[in-house]
Amino acid sequence: MMRRRTLLLAAPAVIAARSAAAAPAVKVGVMFPLTGNSAASGAEAKAAVEVAAEIINTGHPELKGLTVGTTAGLPGLGGARIEPIYVDHRGDPSMAQSLALKLITGDKVAALFGSYQSSTAMTATAVAERYGVPFVVADSVAANITGRGFKYTFRVTPIAANFADSYMRFLLDQKKAGRRVQDVAIVNENTDYGSSVGDAIAAEAAKVGLPVSIRVPYSANGADVSAQVLQLKAKNPSVALFVSYASDAILFMRTMKTLDYLPPMIIGDSAGFSDPAFLPTVGNLANGLVNRSVWSKGPPGSLSAQVNAIYQAKTGNEIGDVSGRSLQAFFVLADALNRAGSTDPAKLQAALRATDMPRSAMIIGYDGVKFDASGQNIESATYLTQLQGKAYVTIWPADAAVAKVQWPMTGWR
Repeated sequence: MMRRRTLLLAAPAVIAARSAAAAPAVKVGVMFPLTGNSAASGAEAKAAVEVAAEIINTGHPELKGLTVGTTAGLPGLGGARIEPIYVDHRGDPSMAQSLALKLITGDKVAALFGSYQSSTAMTATAVAERYGVPFVVADSVAANITGRGFKYTFRVTPIAANFADSYMRFLLDQKKAGRRVQDVAIVNENTDYGSSVGDAIAAEAAKVGLPVSIRVPYSANGADVSAQVLQLKAKNPSVALFVSYASDAILFMRTMKTLDYLPPMIIGDSAGFSDPAFLPTVGNLANGLVNRSVWSKGPPGSLSAQVNAIYQAKTGNEIGDVSGRSLQAFFVLADALNRAGSTDPAKLQAALRATDMPRSAMIIGYDGVKFDASGQNIESATYLTQLQGKAYVTIWPADAAVAKVQWPMTGWR
């Protein structure tokens, strides 16, 4: 009798396990720069997807609030596992285009995901659109990615206009607090990412009446930025806003020290300033630098803190801006797959369009996830952080801040 009772109690778990094993895995093509100048960010984004997939596939009932991941697999697809297929586009738009085609026609993925650089997202999403396969953009921010009338591109991250609005509101707050904010300089690399964000900052500055004293576009991954730093030094703006990838951000900080020039404040537009290689390389050269980020760990026991603990146990690092955006976006894709109950592209597209995830399901600082007609998340948001000591801490907005703004920045001085 006891043995029969034990078998009866175990039966649902056994049936669930067999069902999950019988359900075919859902393949998702994941595209990041795993080699090249942005390899560190690509590796961080890949680690985030690995953690998100592990949470979804194994089930973590303690993560209350997640719309998927509290039970093993995707219940809407019979407990199916998600199988990420990783490719390395090296930051090359042509390679991203070729790899997107391979993932769709060769690997038969249900969706594409990525891809860090905006230039690679531009080409890869065009392939996905042509073949009618949904592409969830985790972190590429150029405005034109969702400005082309595509029906299969869904971007979860905030974009250039969101960042520009945040920077200007932050600077106006500092001006009200008595800090010298008379003008800004914009320094941007000249690919889709830098140009788009630079344009948005310039437009928002004009809107709030803050003069742009100089704009310095430059070629990404160059070997010398002395001329650009000397241009800044001659203008001496109140604030310099940098839109740069990792190697450029590092080179600018080193060159500014060499030429003994430090603006009263630098604001970095994440990317290179959030790259895992940045802080270990520049050391104290960037003390006081302000950087945008969607990540704040939150209080103990919060959903963000719990997911951070899982991520830290696997990677040895806490979640950051890059990993946070990739984690959140992968949960959004998994949620849509689960609601679609199918890998059929049209059904997945419809589920993504119907996405309406609340703030309580977020592990980063978004207000939720809801896509407009262009495929852009209209509930995205960002924090501003500052390098104080050896780590970035959240300083703005006030309701999320864990430290006070230090102004001016001290850099190496």
